[in-house]
Formats: sequence, structure tokens, C-alpha cells
Amino acid sequence: MPTPRPTTEPATRAATGHPTMILAIICLSYFMVILDNSIIFTGLPKIEEAMAFTPTSLTWVQDAYTLVFGGLLLLGARSGDIVGRRRMFIIGLILFGLASFLVGVAPAAWWMIAARALQGIGAAILAPSSLSLLTASFSEGPQRAKAVAAYSAVAGIGASAGLVVGGVLADLVSWRAGFFLNVPIAAAMIVLAVRVIGETERRRGRFDLIGALCATLGMTALVFGIVDAAEAGWAAPTTIGAFVLGVLLLTALVLNEARAEQPIMPLRLFANRQRTGSYLVRMLYMGAMIGFFFFTTQYLQGVLGFTALQAGIAFLPMSAVNFVVALIVTRLVTRFGATPTLITGVALTLAGMAWLSRAGLDSSYLLAVALPMVVIGVGQGLAFAPMTSAGLNGVNGNDAGAASGLINTFHQIGSALGLGILTTVAVAAVPVSSSERTALADRVGAALTGSTAMLTLALVLVVALIARTSRAQRGPGNAESAAAPQQALANR
Repeated sequence: MPTPRPTTEPATRAATGHPTMILAIICLSYFMVILDNSIIFTGLPKIEEAMAFTPTSLTWVQDAYTLVFGGLLLLGARSGDIVGRRRMFIIGLILFGLASFLVGVAPAAWWMIAARALQGIGAAILAPSSLSLLTASFSEGPQRAKAVAAYSAVAGIGASAGLVVGGVLADLVSWRAGFFLNVPIAAAMIVLAVRVIGETERRRGRFDLIGALCATLGMTALVFGIVDAAEAGWAAPTTIGAFVLGVLLLTALVLNEARAEQPIMPLRLFANRQRTGSYLVRMLYMGAMIGFFFFTTQYLQGVLGFTALQAGIAFLPMSAVNFVVALIVTRLVTRFGATPTLITGVALTLAGMAWLSRAGLDSSYLLAVALPMVVIGVGQGLAFAPMTSAGLNGVNGNDAGAASGLINTFHQIGSALGLGILTTVAVAAVPVSSSERTALADRVGAALTGSTAMLTLALVLVVALIARTSRAQRGPGNAESAAAPQQALANR
């Protein structure tokens, strides 16, 4: 069975210490970002009370982070290529740790929203720097496949663990404790990164400022339009204006990238159908999953009457299963192939989401929530590693930062767009009700049905784009490389 041709990429590879330590630093730092993105959910009721947020302004606790994170990801990724990936990684850790401290000590709502936006800047630098450092530090082939599997497991486990940690801290200590937790983690990772991870070679050139502005403002406008529609409606002038501005800016981005000497988003990355398919699938998958976390938490607390602590613990079945599957996913990919594993993962997530969407007023936690969570956890554990590998398919060292930026951009933008769409669907499904508990149950059901629809479309795209391209690249008489799902560079 032929395997993809490994690349040494000497011009971009970081000088490395012990590979296990490097991987631990990268994964722990990314885990902190993912954890923080979900830890907020179980603490929202206490934050609303402590900061005197209105139900409308409370949304900006999450939106300020999401909009800045999603909008600046491509700039953060490109900065690593030009300035140095380790350097940007450390800058991201500094900003994220500082912002976490500022959130923890926030005396007022405006302070907290501003600090959450600063967290978004730190995350926009840290997330793509993490993945590009991983790409530069591990050779393409089995070594990188195992590293990607660990990195992908962090993404899935971190989202689930954030809800557990957030619930525990909100009930037993304070909602602020979850943010203070980031400070010592960030400090420790900075010290270790300086000692263990070598700097990548800096590329000469200038920043694509026009592309950076168009990407940042265009994506921010698009996300704002979706979020605003949930409150003001799809026909509202602010919503329509945001969409028009977003489309114009993103169109300008594409035109600029086609001419730029050193583009922030090389259009050649979209020439590979497998990579493009992975970006779209990730966007839809994360849109569905953010709806799962956001609305299931509300269902547990508002319908089943769980406390924040109980709601956080209620996610443990998913977290535990996800962790176990993530540990063995590389072996499963080795035996069955990356694409079949991805198809199975998305299909199981779809089945679990459809099951969960049927939960109602009189449903039991075990049958209506816990068991569907187990199915979703297995699916997520199977899906993330091959999904990430497909996004890095055939990428050389020079494009590692841009490719990792696109993966994280579609991840975060998918979350933001998905939550906005699902919130709008939920509100439209139950405009008026005599019972607040009944209305909440109906809204959650509608939102999770929307998540099921997103996963259905994601599964179609996996089969239509990723699976077909994988078969075409293998050709007659060849088999998909299981240990390294990425294709040979010659297939770019």
C-alpha cells in the first residue's frame, strides 16, 4: 500500500525539542481557547444577574468574542507566516491570558464585553498559530496524522469539558473562576514554548492589508447580520445592510486575493475539492454543534430543572465517550480509512442530534438526553481528526499558516453563523406561548431540528466532495492511506 510522500519542508520547519512536549504545549494552549468558548454557557444566568445584563445585551458576552475571533483568524494565520509562528503563538497566549484576567475582574457589563473582544483577538492569533506550528513540527505522514488526531480530539473534548467546568465553577465558586483559570495556564505555556519550541523561518514580504481588512470586516459584517436577524428580523435595515456590506467586502477579498503577490488567503487552497469540502463540512458541523451546546444547556436548566452544576455534569456521558473514541480514532482510520471514518462520524452525530431534538416537557434525562449525547460523542470523536486532515490535504509548509487559518475560520464562523440561524429558527417556531417552560422546550426542539438539517447537508457534502475526490486520487489499484489521511503533494 503506497503512502503519501513525506516532505521535510526545511525552510519552514521549527527547531524542535521533544515531540511529545511540543504536542502537549500546542494542545493545551488550544484546549484553553476551546474550553473558554464553551465555559461561558453554563454561567450565563449568573453573569446576567451579576452584571445587570438585559436578555438582549447578554448575547454580546458571546458575540463580542465570536465576531472578533472569526473576523481576525485569517490575519492571525498570515502573521505567523511573516513574523514567525512561535512568536505569534506567544503573543496570542499573552493577549488571551491578559484578557481572561480582565474578564474575571470585570466590574461592569461594558468592561466584560470589551475584555471578551480582546480574548477574541488573542484566540484569533493563538488558534491558527497552534495548528501551523503542529504542521511545521511534524512531518507529513503517520507522525503528523497522530498529532492531528490529538489536536482534533482537543477541539471536541474541550467544547464538552467547558460546559462541565463552567457548571462546577459557577455553582461552587464563581462564574469568574473559569476565566481566572486561564491565567496560570497561559503563563506556563509561554515559559514552555520559549524553552521547547523553535521558531520557524520568517518569510520576507508585506502584509496583505487590503485582504486582511476585507476578510475581517466582511466576515464580521456577515456574522453580525446573522446575529442581528435573530433579534431584529431578516428584513430589518441593519440586517440587510450588514449582509450587503459583508457580500461586497468578501467579493472584494476574492478579487484582491487573485491579484495579491502574497495573499492572506491563497485561492489555490480552494483548488483541491477535498480541502474545500472539508471547510464547508466543518462550517456546517460546527454550526450544528454550537446549537447543541447552547440549547441543550437551556433545556437542562429551564425544562428539566437542573442547576448549573448538574447541567455541566449532565454532559459527562458525551465527554467521556468522546475522549475514548478520540484515543482510538487513529487506529480506526488506519484500519478503515479516513473518509469512511469521517462519513461514519458525521452520520452518527446526525442520528444523535435527530434523537435529541425529540426531547420534550416530560422526557427523561437518560433516554432523551444522555443516550443521544453518547451517540453524538462517538460521532464527534470520529469526525474531527479526518475532517482536520482533509483541510490540510497536500498543503506545503509555505501555506501552512493560511491553511490552518482557513480551518479555524470555518470552525469559528460556522459556530457564529449556526448559532444566529438556529436562534432565529427557535424564536420563529414559538413566537408566543402561555407557558415559559413549554415555549423553551419547543424552541429547543426547533433549534435542534435545525442542527439536524445542517448535519444532513454536511453528510451530503462529505460524500459529494471529500469521498469522491479521495476515490479519484487513489485511482485503480490504490488504497487510501490510513495512517496519514493527507494526500501526496503531487495531488495538489
